[in-house]
Amino acid sequence: MRTISRVFIIGNGVAGAENQCFGLVRALGLSHRQTLFRVIRPKGGINKRLQWLPVSLHKRLENVRRLIYGDPLPTQIAVRGHKLLSLAAERQVSSDILEANAKHIAALSCEAFAKDGPSLVVASGRDTISISSSIKQLAPEYVFTVQIQHPRSRLNRFDLVITPRHDYYPLTPEGQKQIPWFLRRWITPRTSPERHVILTVGALHQADSNALKDAADTWHDELATIPKPLLVVNVGGPTGHCRYGTDLAVELTALLLNIVPTCGSIRVSFSRRTPSKVSDIIWKELGNHPKVHIWNGQGPNPHMGHLAFADAFVITADSVSMLSEACSTGKPVYVIGAERCTWKFRDFHQSLKNRGVVRPFLGKEDISESWSYSPLNDTKEAAAHVITALAERGWGLPS
Repeated sequence: MRTISRVFIIGNGVAGAENQCFGLVRALGLSHRQTLFRVIRPKGGINKRLQWLPVSLHKRLENVRRLIYGDPLPTQIAVRGHKLLSLAAERQVSSDILEANAKHIAALSCEAFAKDGPSLVVASGRDTISISSSIKQLAPEYVFTVQIQHPRSRLNRFDLVITPRHDYYPLTPEGQKQIPWFLRRWITPRTSPERHVILTVGALHQADSNALKDAADTWHDELATIPKPLLVVNVGGPTGHCRYGTDLAVELTALLLNIVPTCGSIRVSFSRRTPSKVSDIIWKELGNHPKVHIWNGQGPNPHMGHLAFADAFVITADSVSMLSEACSTGKPVYVIGAERCTWKFRDFHQSLKNRGVVRPFLGKEDISESWSYSPLNDTKEAAAHVITALAERGWGLPS
């Protein structure tokens, strides 16, 4: 049996999408073999309004614009943090993130196969679909491709697709009722999941038991001695299918003040998507409360430490990722704003509620009282499916 020698992660620069790739590779025990490549779109100016275009077309239009205005054409680049480096420097700094190029990655896979064994390609997000599918087309005998999140069409371009069950909401009777008949042929997916499609409840992530143990050690001095119970509040930001503004911030702070007497400590974190008008209200209403600590975005992100030490969570309904992580801990998870979610995201919240892993945050809870449920285990289960699919091909993981 040949074993996987290298892992190529194709990212899109979105933390939530790339975190799913890292989580799956971690669950497979292959993190030490991974290399991250990133799909990079043109930035600035009118490019902000062209994010809906396919990446290849977007880049062609940007090159035309540069030719018209006399700007130099971009060269292939490597990304390190917020710093851009030429490929000449890439070999000198192993932590660089290369711009994803299907031909280059396919060539690397062919070379690795001859020397060490097959490669695993793991990608997530709309912008990565063309790259991962092209790698599969260019080197079908040398790679195994896993596409995370539903690619919408031609799923046979990938060896395995891992996607949340609620992506198939349009096929349910409830979903069909919400789609005008003349639009149904344009709404995807249009067919039931095929054999190589693995359905999850939520998003994949890296917050497994070992990661939480490491986080407990790292954050011990800061979090182990604070008064209990510890309530962690994670605030995301509005999305197209979960809209809110200052109204939710006002509601959240009022409900938190109601349950403060039942808490030893409350720690609040915002995401990159949190609008300032939302965070400003929370800072104003809770910033000076002796039991409340709000992370100001400076220094190490306490997110993993919060997952490790929290006794309960309150999470805004917009973030599938944050909810998936919290619901994998087995600790009480309260959700605020689920009634504002529409379409498949309402279905996602209903599935969590049906499984008993979340409850609505009403401001009447006693945080010192715990409740239990069967934690979500999507990442580990998805990894098991990958191992099975590899075995069917005569491949395996290194021992």
